[in-house]
Amino acid sequence: MCGRYALTATPEDILEFLSVIEIDDFPKRYNIAPTQPILLVVESERQAPGSNLPSRRAMLARWGFLPGWVKDPKDFPLLINARAETAAEKASFRAAMRHRRVLVPASGFYEWHRPSKEEGGKSQAYWIRPKHGGLVAFAGLMETYASADGSEVDTAAILTTRANGAISPIHERMPVVIDPQDFTRWLDCKTQEPRDVASLMKPAQDDLFEAIPVADLVNKVANMGPDLQLPVAPLMPLPKVKKAASSGDGGQLSLF
Repeated sequence: MCGRYALTATPEDILEFLSVIEIDDFPKRYNIAPTQPILLVVESERQAPGSNLPSRRAMLARWGFLPGWVKDPKDFPLLINARAETAAEKASFRAAMRHRRVLVPASGFYEWHRPSKEEGGKSQAYWIRPKHGGLVAFAGLMETYASADGSEVDTAAILTTRANGAISPIHERMPVVIDPQDFTRWLDCKTQEPRDVASLMKPAQDDLFEAIPVADLVNKVANMGPDLQLPVAPLMPLPKVKKAASSGDGGQLSLF
């Protein structure tokens, strides 16, 4: 599951990392939550300068996916995540997996270790970031939803997969991370069908991320400062690494 993440890089960093043709200035965001606008990178119709490859552009979308066939969004659950294992077959995500794959730049994400009944105690929040700093790109899906009154809103979800060995003691799911050498392949919805990119939707390498215990300030959407990522003493040690599991609630969340 991915229910909160952060993007604190500069526009220049994103331009360089994702080869976006242009991007507007934006503030650092330490606590990005569902229903808020999130930054996406999509393939453009234009060619990149000096290349025969399509260029990439940045855009904003609501974090909360709405399939085009939904009649009343109020009666539809908030889909912030899509399971990588089943997205190509699910009615909600099938069209987007084929036609509207996107990248979601991130500086890292938050996850909570919820102790078992036997362990007892409170949930512990973790700030999970690349060990060597910088950015990662989550695999995402986009859909432009048209309401009955003719208005349109761009919506998005983040794909998740089973957790790798480093994250599984905290949670059984994690966002799908697309490696830079695979950006073009993932975004190419003209020649790369879902089956052609299925191999990209795998857990990240165990050594990509580090997990830092943080205070529960991140639980409140109103808290948006860098203090959310300050390390704290963990409430309890994490359990030993367990085999990653793929069962769960589908990575969907409707808490906000």
